[in-house]
Amino acid sequence: MEPLDDLVGLARNLGRAEHDLVILAEGNCSARDGDALWVKASGAQMAGAGPEDFVQLSLDSVLSALDDAPIDDRAHLDAARRDPRSPRASTEAFMHAWLLTLPGVWFVGHTHPPNLLAILSTDLGRQIAARRLFPDEVVFCGAASCWVPYTMPGLPLALAIREAVRALSEQTQTIPTTIWLQNHGLIALGASPNEVLNASLMAEKAARVWRMAHRLGEMRPLTKREIDQIQDWPDEHFRRRKAGEDT
Repeated sequence: MEPLDDLVGLARNLGRAEHDLVILAEGNCSARDGDALWVKASGAQMAGAGPEDFVQLSLDSVLSALDDAPIDDRAHLDAARRDPRSPRASTEAFMHAWLLTLPGVWFVGHTHPPNLLAILSTDLGRQIAARRLFPDEVVFCGAASCWVPYTMPGLPLALAIREAVRALSEQTQTIPTTIWLQNHGLIALGASPNEVLNASLMAEKAARVWRMAHRLGEMRPLTKREIDQIQDWPDEHFRRRKAGEDT
């Protein structure tokens, strides 16, 4: 399948009501396509998205804004369109463009899961982002989520994400699978649409578990040794690969 076809499928899955990841025109997603990226158009709803709801942008053109901030962010994104007749791209195209340059990342999904958003809106958010409660949270969401303090959407958020991801990657020598945006939402990264969807769904399940565990009493997160064992276990690598395969 072409990247755009895969991306349309990802958008519809992220937008499914039973997944409870987004409502209305919330969230956005993207895919890399050679030297370009496809990203959801501003104001489009993911649940019923079609090819016409995505915009193809020049990757290099969008990325240039991160090192040489444009006077007008919107004008910069409009000029980056491969087809000037296409709709305007989501203002989050800046962060999508940079994340799609990371090793092994071909798809990005940004959602606003309610249980996770509840955690992101508390003082415990940063602390919980670095912890894990159960094995599948490690398998599908990574050993830790990258924490990004609240930043205005658009180019400022893209710059904050770049700084946070680079810092965590230097510390752990890995690329994060999930990124937590304070008071905002979730970003999931993957080599396939299914990897992005799986990480998004597991992050929201984990948030529900965290909230229930917090009400029950003192929480017992997994230790670093336990997390490392899960990450190194071949069976878990196999399960993650199988779950991430396109069907």
